[in-house]
Amino acid sequence: MSDQRHAPSQDKQSKTLDFSARRRAMVHNQIAARGVESEHVLKAMERVPREQFLPEHMQEFAYDDTPLPIEEGQTISQPYIVAFMTEALNLEGGEKVLEIGTGSGYAAAVLSEIASDVYTVERLSELAVTAAAKLSDLGYRNVHVLHADGTRGWPEHAPYDAIIVAAGGPEVPASLKRQLKIGGRLVIPIGTDPRAQELVRVTRVGDDAFESEDIADVRFVPLVGEEGWASGRPQSSPRQRTRRSADPDDSAISTVREFSEPFDSMEDADLDALIARIGDARVVLLGEATHGTSEFYRMRERLSQELILKKGFRFIAIEGDWPDAARVDHYVRHFEYPASEWTAFARFPTWMWRNREVQSFVDWLRDYNEAKQPEQRVAFHGLDLYSLYTSIRSVLAYLDDVDPEAAETARERYGCLTPWQSDPATYGRAALTGRFRSCEDPVARMLSSLLERRHAYALRDGDRYFDAVQNAKLVANAERYYRIMYYGSRASWNLRDRHMFETLTSLLEFYGANSKTIVWAHNSHVGDALATEMALRGEHNLGQLCRAEFGRGVYTIGFGTDHGQVAAASNWDGPMEIKTVRPAVSNSYERLFHKASQAGNSSRFLLNVAQNGKSDLYNVLGTPRLERAIGVIYSPETELASHYFQAVLPKQFDDYFWFDETSAITPLDTKELEGLPDTYPFGV
Repeated sequence: MSDQRHAPSQDKQSKTLDFSARRRAMVHNQIAARGVESEHVLKAMERVPREQFLPEHMQEFAYDDTPLPIEEGQTISQPYIVAFMTEALNLEGGEKVLEIGTGSGYAAAVLSEIASDVYTVERLSELAVTAAAKLSDLGYRNVHVLHADGTRGWPEHAPYDAIIVAAGGPEVPASLKRQLKIGGRLVIPIGTDPRAQELVRVTRVGDDAFESEDIADVRFVPLVGEEGWASGRPQSSPRQRTRRSADPDDSAISTVREFSEPFDSMEDADLDALIARIGDARVVLLGEATHGTSEFYRMRERLSQELILKKGFRFIAIEGDWPDAARVDHYVRHFEYPASEWTAFARFPTWMWRNREVQSFVDWLRDYNEAKQPEQRVAFHGLDLYSLYTSIRSVLAYLDDVDPEAAETARERYGCLTPWQSDPATYGRAALTGRFRSCEDPVARMLSSLLERRHAYALRDGDRYFDAVQNAKLVANAERYYRIMYYGSRASWNLRDRHMFETLTSLLEFYGANSKTIVWAHNSHVGDALATEMALRGEHNLGQLCRAEFGRGVYTIGFGTDHGQVAAASNWDGPMEIKTVRPAVSNSYERLFHKASQAGNSSRFLLNVAQNGKSDLYNVLGTPRLERAIGVIYSPETELASHYFQAVLPKQFDDYFWFDETSAITPLDTKELEGLPDTYPFGV
């Protein structure tokens, strides 16, 4: 390797040194920490300057763990995916590698740091020319670029020790399989839809014999060519229909305005028609398009109050952890349990539930319950499964009180998980690689023991026993969640939403056949997954499971916005920031509703989008469009790739609240909480 390869010029020395430090941090925090172990790959990722393969205005984001836009509407893959796929090739150094999809040239540069020669094929001429020039300028002499149909490979230099494909195809191209050496590996995303694929590794074991294994769920741009997608997406894909539909026309905007139910403020909104549509539904799912928008929380509070007062709803269930919500439940129902040793929702993302908007509803709920008999008080519960160790402490505390001997047994069984207390995700990696025994059996036995003692424990205190069982279930599911999360997002997502659904059904059973619940969770959890591209990835969610179980007994309400501000972080475990929400992209539901807001001079309205499956509004909204989802992380610089997905809104929700401009939630200031009683759930 030449010492002059990608050497910085003098006038850019300080900036390049900063990039070098960020590159090393990226390799350590985003790649090695997530399980990539190959020294060849880690060293290659440390050497290649990703910023040099990006447009200048995007270079500051070079070492964020995200795909980024480049020329020709394409993207440069996130660093972790580049490292993960390269490691999957099992390169030892000195191989001949074929890459399909040159793009910016970044991945080819990484491969060239390990292989002796990299042959890379790019379908788009501008990208091929630009990448070839960039690789040459940076001194990558062992990379050879061809402008051609990548699905046909580069037969003149075959056979190859390894082939890597940076785009998703409907199947493995036969030409690429023929150009693979016996013993060679081919890594490619495969799927029936261009936006949802399974990453597979194909090994050639004979002249006409191949072995295939699934590696992970991924999402790549379409593999276009003679042996791929003819036009970038299959004929049956909803995205093709979106491509054919132009930006919302005047007729669509007019229809939305005609059916909208406008309101000026949360307090003045007339919800009577919505309450009537909800009718006798037993489960009302209230969504949110972000985890940090004040208007979404405040409208959920207003509607929840109406449902409690007019419809007798029995409990609130949130996309939050069970033991943290239990502190709130004790407070709002005036329970005299001793205060727990932790404060509610004190881990990342703290602002999601520790904010003034939630505090307002919690205080209202406590006041409402004060005049009620204990059995009539409205409860507050959490559905999520991230509180592994808090739940363990809850089980132990309960058993210490009711059965000290069983508590000792529980400590022995849960002790398996003790080494991973600070970072449960590392347990999953250790269990998967066989470096540490799985804790599945001991935590499952602990849950079984609690259930076997149901009658003896429940007679003493039904509420506390139920709480302990739910915590034990959470531990069992959380152990499995962290153990399988490395297999891919689909498996862990499905387990998490299945856990939330099972927790919800357990609550409904506990409170009785006539009990009714209100759920607060993100749109992506409560909207029916069958109406979104989630279904193409094999994912299900809470809303889909509820509809399958309760049918017309479920009513689902989504929320959306065009622009404004949101509370979110830039990275997991990062600090909360007040970020600007970008105006919605074209061909999205948000853009349509924004134009309807402008045309009708009404920035807030409610839409009965489902319309019982008929009406002009249902027809207008029934064409698949993009929809935005912002969680605790918001990446506006890569918004289209990071936050939009395909959906059919009237099949996803029954009603939909629109707020054209929104503001961020207000996190609770620690000073505001000083001096409050120990029982206050949001204490310092």
